[in-house]
Amino acid sequence: MPHPQPQTVAELTDAVMSGAYGPDPKDLSVTSAFWLYHTTRLAGSEVTYHNHYLVLRVGRSFGACSFEAGELPPGFCENASGHTLDTLLRDESTPVRVAALDAYLSQVQPHRDAVDAEPVALPAGTPEARARARDASIAGLLGIEPGTKVALIGVVNPLVAAIRDRGGVCLPCDLNLRTTQWGEQIADDMTEVLKEADAVVATGMTLSNGTFDLILEHCRDQGVPLVVYAQTGSAVARAFLPGGVTALNAEPFPFSQFSADATVMYRYRAAEPVSAREDGS
Repeated sequence: MPHPQPQTVAELTDAVMSGAYGPDPKDLSVTSAFWLYHTTRLAGSEVTYHNHYLVLRVGRSFGACSFEAGELPPGFCENASGHTLDTLLRDESTPVRVAALDAYLSQVQPHRDAVDAEPVALPAGTPEARARARDASIAGLLGIEPGTKVALIGVVNPLVAAIRDRGGVCLPCDLNLRTTQWGEQIADDMTEVLKEADAVVATGMTLSNGTFDLILEHCRDQGVPLVVYAQTGSAVARAFLPGGVTALNAEPFPFSQFSADATVMYRYRAAEPVSAREDGS
């Protein structure tokens, strides 16, 4: 029987805890847990990205959540292996809860087995080539027309370029970056860009910083398409198709930046391509 469409991450968690998505979380245990600190500076850029991830393995899948520096100590992983998911889904830390929720949903239905997932192969190559291919795939989910204003919540410079290459007007927003690679100002208040946007692209980081529900509600209420690019919480974001998320580019662990070989992402669609607003706003 189909489960009810969740409206928030908390509702999704409650549904998982009640068994609506499959096995009881108390019957699934973490077999390995690890904490990653990863930096990237692409060739030709002066921006260094600092990424922190919590990764939990459950059975044949991984759950992941990115987080801000200092938000979760590496020592968390010392005792995390062996915990059952029902315990971690109640943890006081948002990144822990999101990683556990992602692990559960990834184990119940891995992206590789999902009938509605479109596998997209990222080519072997340099970080720059793989980033361009990845972000072209994400921008391709928008199907935008020239002049479409796209709020980008969580700035990755190749994705800014990919949106522009399709004729979109990128409205960047990020809590850590102040300018794009080309010197444009980046907003730090997402309400500024959301109110102007014809479409929204949000990263999975919004799940860990608590803004995902707000973005989801805005897009539902305003009828604005929402594309999610998720390394963090890719299976969590999938649960909101079509309940506010119109398309998803899911990249489960191991992420593309950790390999020079060909890897696979998974694209999901739940709506028609996006056009600019008729009133030109």
